[in-house]
Formats: sequence, structure tokens, C-alpha cells
Amino acid sequence: MKRTDRIIALTEILLTHPNELLSLGYFAERFDTAKSTISEDLGTIKESLRIIGRGYLETIPGAAGGVRFLPSINQEEAEIFLANLAEELSKSERMLPGGFIYTTDILYKPAIVRPLGLIFASIFRKRNPEVVVTIETKGIPLALMTADCLGVPAVIVRHGNKVTEGSSVSINYISGSSDRIQTMILGRKALGVGKKVLIIDDFIKAGGTAKGIMSLMQEFEAEVVGLGILMEDTSWNVTRLVDNYLALLQFDVSDSSIEQSAVKPKNMLYNNL
Repeated sequence: MKRTDRIIALTEILLTHPNELLSLGYFAERFDTAKSTISEDLGTIKESLRIIGRGYLETIPGAAGGVRFLPSINQEEAEIFLANLAEELSKSERMLPGGFIYTTDILYKPAIVRPLGLIFASIFRKRNPEVVVTIETKGIPLALMTADCLGVPAVIVRHGNKVTEGSSVSINYISGSSDRIQTMILGRKALGVGKKVLIIDDFIKAGGTAKGIMSLMQEFEAEVVGLGILMEDTSWNVTRLVDNYLALLQFDVSDSSIEQSAVKPKNMLYNNL
């Protein structure tokens, strides 16, 4: 195999096995090539990834070591993507009665949700989350893509109990925007005890749901290391029930006219990118 062909094949393996530790011996045996040659090829790939800002290779020394591809997205690409997404979400035909935006098609489109998962993963990776948690339903694609980019499982909190989940923990919480008492449930086998948890959701208004998930995490002795939100409602003029969250987009219902953009990217510091 020519070196160019081998580098392409190596890159394909790394991209399709994110966050997985792969040994030099594995590559050497697969391509019938010396480990030193594989090491040179990986060095070339590492530099290419650095240039395009689409992740990096982590090298683990020692007999049990190898390389691990960690997906990410650079700041410039993230900002352009979020600006384009805000423009799409600001279209007048997406505005719904009551000051809501239709986002279902967006949140189930892999070409859009995967970059969002890369952004969340790039921001929160250094906090070493072990699980990504969300609540059904529209937060599921965001959480799943983020979990994939981090190489950790995703866990779904539900509003109703299912017999297939086994024994579960349930709590009642108050929706901050409607002042209604609701219930959320999580199976005991789904999360385990003492995990580092990253919470991902699609929207925040008063923060009642996010606070409810945090309370539920306490029942599992979990440590919440981050709260990532796709879009926040900036028209909410009452103190939110949670703070220290990161929102990618801002939505102001008072701007939801044809002439004005209702959704805008939030100014953020990409300290981890």
C-alpha cells in the first residue's frame, strides 16, 4: 500500500473510532508495516487535524498505550455554523403562536446536530464527564451526538415509567414557566452511582426542568460537571432557577417579527477550543 493510501485508511479508522484507544501494534499488523512507519503516518495525520481544527490525536506512551482521536471543532467554524443556524431559526415561518419556534426538523437532522455535539464536546471535554444526561424528547439527538463526540454513554430521563426500565427513581418538580408540578423518572440501572454528569437540553426558559434533572442526579450521588443548552429565552425577565449554564443561541420573543432576527448566537468564550 502506498503511503498516501495508508494515511487515508488510517484517518478513516480514527474518524470512525472516536475516543477509542488504538495501539500502534494494531495498525502495524493491519497494514503489515513497522510501528515506526505507522508512528510517522500518525504524526502527519495529527498535524493535518491541527491545521483544519477538527480534533486532535492524543498519544498515550507505554506498552499499553497508543493513540486516541478526540473530535472537536475550531472556534471560527463553530461561530459560522451557529450564525447560519440562528439565521435559519429566525425565519418567520418558524414562529409559532405563544412565542415558540419550530425546531423539530432541525434537531433531527444529523448534519446539524452533529456539529452541535462537537461544540458541546469541545467546551466540556476538560471537565471529564462520564455520562451525558438529557430529558425526552427533543434533547435526545443533542445528547446522543455530544455523547458520541465525548466517547461516553447517553442517559435519557423520562416523564413516565416503563416496565422495561426496571426499578426507578422519580421526583416531582415545578416547571418554572408554568408553575405546574411534573414528574421525571430514571431507571436505577441507567446511570449507576457517583458519575460525573453533563446535562444537555434543547431549550431553557425558567430553568425548572434543568433544576429538576439536577435534583434527580443527587438521588444517584452524581456530580453535575456542566449544563449545556442549545437555546435560551432572553425574554424571561424573572430570575432563573439555575445558573452556571452555557447556551449556544439566544431567543427573544419580542424580536420575533419578519423584519428582525429573533435568534442570535450567544457571545461565548471558547476557552477549551
